[in-house]
Amino acid sequence: MDLKNIIQIARGDGKADILFKNGRFINVFSGKIEKNNIAVKNGYIIGFGDYEAIQEIDLKGKTLLPGFIDGHVHIESSMLSPLEFGKAVVVNGTTTVVADPHEIVNVMGEKGLEYMIESSKMDFIDIFFMLPSCVPATNMETNGGKFDVEHIKKWISHERILGLAEVMNYPGVVHGDDMVLNKINAAKKKIIDGHAPYLSGKELNAYILAGIKSDHECTKKEEALEKLERGMHIMIREGSAARNLEELIKIVNIRNHTNFSFVTDDRHPDFLIDYGHINTMVRRAIDLGIDPIISVKMASFNTAQYFRLYDRGAIAPGYIADLVIIDDMEKFNIIQVYKRGKLVAENGRIAFDYKEEIPDFKNTINIKSVNIDDIRVKAESRKINVIEIIPDQIITKRAIIEVEPVNGFLTSQPESDIVKLVVVERHHATGNIGIGFVKGLGLKRGAIASTVAHDSHNIIVVGISDEDILFAIEGIKKMGGGQIVVENGKIVESLPLPIAGLMSNQPLMKLREKSDNLNKISKKLGCKIDNPFMTLSFLALPVIPEIKLTDKGLVEVTRFKFIPLFVN
Repeated sequence: MDLKNIIQIARGDGKADILFKNGRFINVFSGKIEKNNIAVKNGYIIGFGDYEAIQEIDLKGKTLLPGFIDGHVHIESSMLSPLEFGKAVVVNGTTTVVADPHEIVNVMGEKGLEYMIESSKMDFIDIFFMLPSCVPATNMETNGGKFDVEHIKKWISHERILGLAEVMNYPGVVHGDDMVLNKINAAKKKIIDGHAPYLSGKELNAYILAGIKSDHECTKKEEALEKLERGMHIMIREGSAARNLEELIKIVNIRNHTNFSFVTDDRHPDFLIDYGHINTMVRRAIDLGIDPIISVKMASFNTAQYFRLYDRGAIAPGYIADLVIIDDMEKFNIIQVYKRGKLVAENGRIAFDYKEEIPDFKNTINIKSVNIDDIRVKAESRKINVIEIIPDQIITKRAIIEVEPVNGFLTSQPESDIVKLVVVERHHATGNIGIGFVKGLGLKRGAIASTVAHDSHNIIVVGISDEDILFAIEGIKKMGGGQIVVENGKIVESLPLPIAGLMSNQPLMKLREKSDNLNKISKKLGCKIDNPFMTLSFLALPVIPEIKLTDKGLVEVTRFKFIPLFVN
């Protein structure tokens, strides 16, 4: 910003680039919807009132909002490259994103972070990053990359790095694990995000004392309120699998709202298209009774303040001209989106053209040969620990269920909605295979498999027959990573994800078409969950209660310990 020149224009000596006139705007400082003209120069708002300008835009009574900010998202979970993700969300008014790339870094290490930073250098959206704190995520699973305290020291001062991403190893923090605390100390000069589902009381005090400032894992208002009262910034999450807005919005009021913001965490292609992005959270909060101005602040200014991005999130002199034009606060249709004063989206379509080349990544699927005996389970008891899915949540229940062996082996029992779950290590060809059973998917035939399995992203497969499970594993290997549905030894549908087995460089609509087809076919095979691949992706995540499966076995998350499949 040429400060001398912009000051001159702001005082009225010269022409602004753009003057938005005959409209209204939300003033996050006064808490009012005001009528005034807004002048923009060199991508910055320079003032309100009557200015001469090179271009005048007649808003005709429409409303201007500050650009939305997503404060916590894993771009990889969209299965889109950073470019395609940016194009997908900017049409919904999101002009800034704070991403945690721990998915790709867990697969590829530092090279994954380098790819994300380089490929997200775009002028139509700002993508900042938090450094992954959990690579490897835990010692309960096998990942591909390494990102330790020395990497954090190396990258923490980078201009695109805002701090340390969600510290998921909350037991390590609470019990003073040196490795975890060293990472926190290395990032102390910047923001440190939290991840502490159900943490309460003195253990919560200890966690916060370490310097952790936020949490996005609250599922109940009582949990969020306790964390809020202890000074945490509460990120209200509304993702594809975990949807907490309706519950948590109950505790937001005029006195405490500055300590809340909106995040999406993980949104699948269908969710991005059908429900949008941060814009839908704003609208939903308003529908649930939150004051419209407070809702907009939670989507912009509050997030910016938390991340110390003091140049955005508001419409006022000196702020970046990241602007969203809507018809009105009731309909909330997004008409145009401006990034630094440049039109980047209009009526749901991007107003520019970008192309990218797919990175030359080597095949990241490196598995030891798997045969049918490797995935068979000899019955040692009739009672087993089962992962029970909770609808619309990424948390699960531990259920102890009695099953009937078949010829001395435990097999899927679709009539009881109990299906075999297998996790195959795919980074170092260790031969590790975790085997368990899951209840709540509804699968009746075939198998589905994916290399999107948080956080280490090993191959995860659920299936009725061992033969189809094995065939799905082989299909994933040949494809070089992605998602697949098989039945009776045939591939019914597949979605290649050549970028680390996590992402595609295809546009959102093409990716959505493939993803939808995978889900539709899965439903035909009996799945009763709308997006079984999203649900599947969290069944291997051993930092989300209550029980999960990794390549090393069943994990009881609340005790952070392995448990046997069989119950004596």
